[in-house]
Amino acid sequence: MTPIDLYYWPTPNGWKASIALEEFGLPYEVHQINIGKGDQFAPDFLRIAPNNRMPAIVDHDGPDGAISVFESGAILQYLARKTGMFYGEGERERVAVEEWLMWQMGGVGPMAGQTHHFLKYAPEDIAYAKDRYRSETARLYGVLDRRLAENEYVAGDSYTIADMAIWPWASLWQGQEQTLDDKPNLARWLKTVWARPAVRRGRGLLADLRGDRSDTWVVRDLFPDHV
Repeated sequence: MTPIDLYYWPTPNGWKASIALEEFGLPYEVHQINIGKGDQFAPDFLRIAPNNRMPAIVDHDGPDGAISVFESGAILQYLARKTGMFYGEGERERVAVEEWLMWQMGGVGPMAGQTHHFLKYAPEDIAYAKDRYRSETARLYGVLDRRLAENEYVAGDSYTIADMAIWPWASLWQGQEQTLDDKPNLARWLKTVWARPAVRRGRGLLADLRGDRSDTWVVRDLFPDHV
């Protein structure tokens, strides 16, 4: 099998793809897209990912030849279909996987991303923006905690691409100025997913290149043995 080309930088969205490739057991070759240096705007990369965002992949063993896929959610769905893994059994389970995958893509990712931006990187201290996004992130994690009170994993009893999509962002809860004191089910799930060797390998890919290490595995309170 020809290795899949992974265009990657160690961010939550990048981790989705690296964790998935590790979970699916697919060989891959990493191509660094240093977003701090503007690699995402290079013409060769834009031919693969026209929205100038990573991750992206090129599968040389795709349907009828090589295929490129951009957007992290689309990558997860493509790899799940390719392998027949981590996408639920039957239509009812698949719908649940897709619901929570879309919930991450449209909710947790954008809201937590804006929280990170205004708390850490915005050139101006805008209290309204900080409060707005921090509160919305808290609301979303409350939704997730209630869901996990009734299910071992996000989409049900089985680990799926929905977990792979949500965990990278939720694992950064400290940097988002969130608390798990009132979210025991979310805390339990974070630990459960982190215990998977493939998640640790995917999360650790090029970890030394992360410029902001204040999140030092960001799960320090939950996982003191792995800081």
